[in-house]
Amino acid sequence: MLKIDVFCHIFPPRYWQAMTEQIAGSAYMQKRVRGIQALHDLDHRFRLMEPYEGYVQVISLAAPPLEALGEPAQARELARLANEGMAELCHKYPDRFVGFVASLPMNDPDAAVEEARYAIDELGATGVQIYTNVNGAPLDQPIYEPLFAFMAQRDLPIWVHPSREPEVADYRTEDRSKYDIWWCFGWPYETSVFMARMVFWGLFDRYPNIKIVTHHMGGMVPYFEGRVGWGLDSLGKRTDDPEDLAARERLRERPYEYFRRFYADTALFGALPATECGLAFFGAERVLFATDFPFDPRGGGLFIGETIRVVENITASREDKERIFFGNAQRLLRLRLPT
Repeated sequence: MLKIDVFCHIFPPRYWQAMTEQIAGSAYMQKRVRGIQALHDLDHRFRLMEPYEGYVQVISLAAPPLEALGEPAQARELARLANEGMAELCHKYPDRFVGFVASLPMNDPDAAVEEARYAIDELGATGVQIYTNVNGAPLDQPIYEPLFAFMAQRDLPIWVHPSREPEVADYRTEDRSKYDIWWCFGWPYETSVFMARMVFWGLFDRYPNIKIVTHHMGGMVPYFEGRVGWGLDSLGKRTDDPEDLAARERLRERPYEYFRRFYADTALFGALPATECGLAFFGAERVLFATDFPFDPRGGGLFIGETIRVVENITASREDKERIFFGNAQRLLRLRLPT
């Protein structure tokens, strides 16, 4: 059976060179990504992919976000290197890479829209990747509305990757998050917060057809279905803030219904119960196969096999498993697969 991995990561050669030359090795996530050979060594990457029959990838940049690496001019330059590099890889290796997701310089909102337009129209990108915040700022702001409007008009997905740095402390009395808590629990929290802010911003009311793919099965949202449902129905009863009091009234539907309009991927490091939980919340039509390649403890292909095993063993019909493995990706990304 065909398996389209929609959320896996890469560093194209020219981008990799520019990043390592320009950015300090101690910068956010640099220690982690520089130690993973498959991100930039194609021969090594292909060896890790080879054992899995019918396995292909939709590639996107790994963290850190471009806006965390430099000023707007630098982010624009890196975005163009990354997108042209990924397009070249898809052209050169169509049997391995069936599409790519464009990266954007989100610290320059106007340039982000133009880069999205260039990447989709000229390079053939299947969508764009953003992060859950822009250097700590939320995305439910007017300056980012043109990007969401553009993607809704083009009817292509937005991939959302979590972002939270160690400097975001877990307690107000401390100056950093210890023990990788910022990553282990902070990233799913960031995803969930992003989703909530989009819901209460009214994004789905303004753009009913918008398609947003959340990494790691929508973070915390499926597990907290009760709070997302009945809990947020009573928004405004816990505080006196006028913004909170007005938010629920602005929406045309229950908050719960909007949360279920997001798409989610299976990149859960081989956790079957968590996958079942996410599938029950989002439904088979909105879950896509993804492994987070090559981010496993060995820096390789471990989670390809683990995630395939999980999807093969979830409580779902064969038709639903086919949707998750490849059907949803073909439909949403409008992929033209090699014969």
